[in-house]
Amino acid sequence: MHGTLAQNETLLAAVKNGAAPLSRVDVAVCAPFPYLAQLKQELSASAVKWGAQDVHQLEKGAFTGEVSAAMLADFGCTYVLVGHSERRSIYGESSRLVAEKFAAAQQAGLIPILCVGETLGQRESGATETVVAEQLDAVIAMSGVLALRKAVVAYEPVWAIGTGKTASPEQAQAVHAFIRQRVAGHDAQVAQGLVILYGGSVKAANAAELFAKADIDGGLIGGAALVADEFLAICRAGQ
Repeated sequence: MHGTLAQNETLLAAVKNGAAPLSRVDVAVCAPFPYLAQLKQELSASAVKWGAQDVHQLEKGAFTGEVSAAMLADFGCTYVLVGHSERRSIYGESSRLVAEKFAAAQQAGLIPILCVGETLGQRESGATETVVAEQLDAVIAMSGVLALRKAVVAYEPVWAIGTGKTASPEQAQAVHAFIRQRVAGHDAQVAQGLVILYGGSVKAANAAELFAKADIDGGLIGGAALVADEFLAICRAGQ
């Protein structure tokens, strides 16, 4: 929950210009709902895609304050986050609800970015793979593994976001490899083509080392995305 129209204008202009030469990197910005019109206006003529940070699971109805996938499509969104760690932890979103949001996004022609990940307590108890599998399996059970052909998965180790703790590239790679193997258990082709992003406090200083890992295909950038130079340095690390 950051930004103003004026701040966004400066940030988007810098990102748009800086991303133009990055032909081998897909760059997207996911913003709060009130700024989607601004993203459409500022980014339409650029290679940078845009999306939203959440979506309601139903097409329409008396759900005051909620936003449907069709509404996001009206603003030209390509992507939408579903199951972000803060939605799961703060708002109590279950894996079933996240799976419903995933399905709703795809039905409207959007590409869902499915966020999965474990808390510190879950990692320390050795439950990382169990937790991530449950979150991933809920989507596969509802939409089928082939739905992942038109989706992105993002691994967020909740324990390494804003806590001062850091996941090593090896720890991140291990979970990414597990995700790909889990999907491969259903369909090897889908697993091979699946884009898996890392969302654990990616910065310019660690991006290249993270992206060099076999199963880390890019980053889901948080706070670093609010600083154009930092964000663009991360993007360049993916070239």
